Amino acid sequence: MTDARESAGPNDAGPVRHAPGTPCWVSLMVHGPAATQEFYGTLFGWEFQPGPRQLGPYVRALLDGHEVAGIGQLPPDRHLPIAWTPYFASENVDLTAETVRSCGGTIGVGPLDAADAGRLAICSDPSGAVFGVWQAAAHHGTSVSGAPGTPAWNELLTYESASVAKFYRSVFGYQEEPVVSAGLDYVTLHLGDRPVAGIHGLGQALPRDRGPHWVTYFQADDVDGALDRLVQLGGHVLKPAHDTAHGRVAMVADPEGAPFALLRRQR
Repeated sequence: MTDARESAGPNDAGPVRHAPGTPCWVSLMVHGPAATQEFYGTLFGWEFQPGPRQLGPYVRALLDGHEVAGIGQLPPDRHLPIAWTPYFASENVDLTAETVRSCGGTIGVGPLDAADAGRLAICSDPSGAVFGVWQAAAHHGTSVSGAPGTPAWNELLTYESASVAKFYRSVFGYQEEPVVSAGLDYVTLHLGDRPVAGIHGLGQALPRDRGPHWVTYFQADDVDGALDRLVQLGGHVLKPAHDTAHGRVAMVADPEGAPFALLRRQR
């Protein structure tokens, strides 16, 4: 991963308008939303309030009154890999959806209105990784960053970075910055001078039972302490806490198997 600059603080007031192409929201669809809310609520201190129900039962997670993420319920007949899905801001989701299709991606849901909150589409890139597009109306997306329990970074795990990076560049206008390192296939996506997401090519090391997918990193003041709580709550450690150039990181999964990461940034 690489550093992402934080655009808002935990005490900022008012809605945050996310620039087009910026990750603006993360959402998780699960089979047991009540148990999932209890897990993340205890782990991160989230509270919950009802959200739009266009895609079924859905709640928004709040941290000190600020919207952080969403959790919804998968239909009983949908047996899909459970994963956090990042949403990227758009000024015109219908036009972005057309661009996704013309660049080799697919549209799984929408575009459709989510009550008065905004308009969305759920898409897949050419490798099959799922992501969302969000056109804000009343709901602008995640309204706080930098505090424990908030999204800090989004990273795509895929087979190889070059062709997939070209897709996201064509759709959202990103600039690419490859990491020059022997044996590492990694590209950071930028908007202007701001890094907004990463693409990590894993080749045959990518888990075959999951395929390409996005992973959300959540901020944690104490990664090791959060790991202890996570295990007690029924979560799983996929890669133990370790120090990197960007901070202390652990790869984990919630009780339903959704992978995510815990990150304590370098001070």
